[in-house]
Amino acid sequence: MDENKTLINLEDDISEEDDPIVLNKKTGHSSKPIIDIEVNQSEEPTTSSSGRTAPANSGNYPLIDNDHPPLLENFTPPVPRESQINGNAGSASRDINNLEPIFHLRSRTAAASTPNYESLDYEVCENTLFQDEQREQLAERFSLRKDIIRWIIFIQIGIITALIACSIDIIIEELSELKYQFLIKSVQENVPLSDATEGDLVIPYLYWLLFSILPVAFGAAMVTYIEPITAGSGIPQVKSYLNGVKIPRIVRIKTLAVKAIGVITSVVGGLAGGKEGPMIHAGAVVAAGISQGKSTTFVKDFRIFKAFRDDHEKRDFVLGGGAAGVSAAFGAPIGGMLFSLEEAASFWNQNLIWRTLVASIISVFTLNIVLSAYHGLNDFTFTGLFNLGKFDQPLKFDYFELPIFMILGVSGGLLGAAWNSLNTKINKFRKRFIPWKIGKVIEAVVVAIMGVTLACLMIYFINDCRPLGNDPTNNPVQLFCEDNEYNAVAALWFQTPEATVRSLFHDPPGSHKILTLALFTVVYYVLSCATFGLNVSLGVFIPTALVGAAWGRLLAMVTFYFFPQAEFLHPGKYALIGAAANLGGVLRMTISLSVILMETTGVESSFFFPLIIALISAKWVGDYFNEGIYDTQIQVNHVPMLTWEPLPQYKGLTAQKILSSPVVCIKLRDSAHYIYQMLKKCEHNGFPVVDNVEGNRRSEGRVCGIILRSQLIVILLKSLYVENKRFWLPETSIQTFRDLYPRYPSIKSVRKLDEKINYTVDLSMFMNPSPVRVNPHDSVPRIFQIFRALGLRHLLVINNENRIAGIITRRDFIYK
Repeated sequence: MDENKTLINLEDDISEEDDPIVLNKKTGHSSKPIIDIEVNQSEEPTTSSSGRTAPANSGNYPLIDNDHPPLLENFTPPVPRESQINGNAGSASRDINNLEPIFHLRSRTAAASTPNYESLDYEVCENTLFQDEQREQLAERFSLRKDIIRWIIFIQIGIITALIACSIDIIIEELSELKYQFLIKSVQENVPLSDATEGDLVIPYLYWLLFSILPVAFGAAMVTYIEPITAGSGIPQVKSYLNGVKIPRIVRIKTLAVKAIGVITSVVGGLAGGKEGPMIHAGAVVAAGISQGKSTTFVKDFRIFKAFRDDHEKRDFVLGGGAAGVSAAFGAPIGGMLFSLEEAASFWNQNLIWRTLVASIISVFTLNIVLSAYHGLNDFTFTGLFNLGKFDQPLKFDYFELPIFMILGVSGGLLGAAWNSLNTKINKFRKRFIPWKIGKVIEAVVVAIMGVTLACLMIYFINDCRPLGNDPTNNPVQLFCEDNEYNAVAALWFQTPEATVRSLFHDPPGSHKILTLALFTVVYYVLSCATFGLNVSLGVFIPTALVGAAWGRLLAMVTFYFFPQAEFLHPGKYALIGAAANLGGVLRMTISLSVILMETTGVESSFFFPLIIALISAKWVGDYFNEGIYDTQIQVNHVPMLTWEPLPQYKGLTAQKILSSPVVCIKLRDSAHYIYQMLKKCEHNGFPVVDNVEGNRRSEGRVCGIILRSQLIVILLKSLYVENKRFWLPETSIQTFRDLYPRYPSIKSVRKLDEKINYTVDLSMFMNPSPVRVNPHDSVPRIFQIFRALGLRHLLVINNENRIAGIITRRDFIYK
């Protein structure tokens, strides 16, 4: 036997502590000593024969799917034992033919220290049970009913997402109104209206602190202690899920509840964020819950929509839910669909476009009816949560302004790239120095205190009084101003961020001092950068648009100050261009953002050209320095996300250079005891099925399919053995496996096979008989396109004799 191959004994019925898995790792042509990996810890980085450094790695790395890489903390390197190499009295008595290989370590650097992420099974397992169901449905015309049910589910997703959005918006509006009305009353009672020498902002300041600290602390505590996955906007998590990465607890009902409460408390608390981003996550949760017809949280199965209980179907519904969330947030159905296509979706088809568009339209229509009725409108013009209002006059531009718009786009790209870089450094600092839960709650409170303090300092030291009558604010404050005047600085802070964006778009010229907008831009830029990444539920769209609108309007005011004859300098127009440029610089989206801004503000289609110029300029400039904020967050969290194109490092490589081998295989008819012990000893999630095996050398058999770990556990749990086939065969169908989706049991839930140790499992009706296969000499870019386009989890590499040469998974395309 080749001594370089790794061996595991799965036939002896002894404990894992007494029977360690033995691993030999190879790099290139070099070999390493066999190492005991039963300690389930990581080994020190080692140097390959080529001089490159191999990463710290678990004993089971690379896993078949690498879904459970171990943590690297508290590491103690296992000691190689010579007795394992040469054998001893105990190991000599073992049947050498019952041993199976694990894997060797490749010489290239891989993501070995990444967190615990699994892949989703987007590839449909077309086994015998699935094909039987397809034939039955064809005879019963079930496919037509299934399509109708699918449309009904998308409509339900749109309606429920809109109702949740309406509830969140109404609660935020009512609580914010009470908060700011109380603060205005406190200002009027404690600060003389026209005598600035005796002004005292201490009491209103303390009240403002109280009304910010309490909701922020409550929301941060809920997110931190109950459901940490709800922190942030949720868009990076949804994007990763749609790419094929299983993010734990992302689409649960408890996640939705904490997300909704967290958004309400954060916005009411006055943090620099908005509720629009989290609505996308909320829509995804709604879609995942409705489409499955069951609740694992409440352990309730409604016995409906059973045909959609798999990752492939669920992915499409989650995409529709995200689009419905965008549409509800901005009142932009076309923008919602394009957002899903441009930013969220990794897999797309024509039918999905129509279903997503219908869900988006239904969501906007439902929200329009509810909010218009709530606000007492008869013409149904309240189209979305992010209601920027309509411009009184059509926005026009001259062609000599196009270079100015391009300069604004370049400025937005530079500011956006700097914002992303600074925010990433702040979040890395948080991750390293604030690991405690209580510290994360305190940090959110500190940022809230900082925001209130900076706002009060601006209000106190800047004298910007404007005449009443032209103010667009709902609650003008006469703080330190004469009669019939209002404080323009207080007007920027004494309202929600959405209302401030609307004011910057529609305020008449001369509504603010240059100093006011300049300081407000700097303060909010810093606050938004410090806020995004806190353990609170908040989006980044509103603060980014607000900063862009502020500096866009500021540039128009400064330019008009030096060139008063320039009548084309409409401050609202440049505020809109500035918002678009800043959004493009931070988010790096172009088409969907243009459509969203057009649908939200009601500008003419002719103004699409200036918007797209600013957005593309911002994206190109920003991409030169770093990625968009969502992609940056995904990279910082080490999520194995597959990009649209393979990385440049893979050009010129073949499958032989990146595959993992040898591979743990299972015979077409294998012993239940072997399968049970194998599942206990390794955490792989996919196993090639082979036949024509000589003895027990499974890795040398011919490939006839692939079986998933979840399927094997269900087989053992349901005792689907050859020996008792007559009992379970009539009642077994594809629904037997779907009923346990999505929380399949672990191998720990399977009892030890004491009485069934000699039972046999026939995998012919359970395995996927047509897995995607490639040749060892196929190029990596071609393999990458196949892997990504089909949404694969495992890709088999076979030689000319149809024998397994290795296996490729998602992590084999992640170069670190």
